Amino acid sequence: MKRVSASAGMISGSFYALLAGFMGATASLCAKLSLGADYLKEICESGLKNGDDWRETGGGKSTCDWLHLPLRLLCGALLFACNAVMWTFFSKALRHCSSSARATVTTTASNFISSAVFGRLMFGELHAALWWVGISLTLCGLLLLHGSTPQTQPLEGDKKDN
Repeated sequence: MKRVSASAGMISGSFYALLAGFMGATASLCAKLSLGADYLKEICESGLKNGDDWRETGGGKSTCDWLHLPLRLLCGALLFACNAVMWTFFSKALRHCSSSARATVTTTASNFISSAVFGRLMFGELHAALWWVGISLTLCGLLLLHGSTPQTQPLEGDKKDN
């Protein structure tokens, strides 16, 4: 059986933690799209602005009046799928990281940053300066945590009896 070095295990653990945070933010995005206001209907209408020839269906209703309902159901299903994938990646991160704190902080930082990017791209959200100070402190703590070397405790079998 091939043995993986400790640094390679920490890199893969950190990678899994980053993916877990991203998938958590994606799940939150899907929840907001499926349960929130008429975001999907607005996105549909803005996407169909140039396609006026098939925008109207019978009875004066637009395509987006009925299309946003299946899209909401799809986003609801994606919410559960993204959560399942997020927990899978997080459990792999816990297994491969040297400490659970490293996996948790990395996942949290990844989730915050991904949520900020999704909020800006999808909804035009802006964050206050205090939010950026908080995320900066979180990232500094993350860098300190990743920069420290893990201390190993001797195993019971390694101790010599006097």
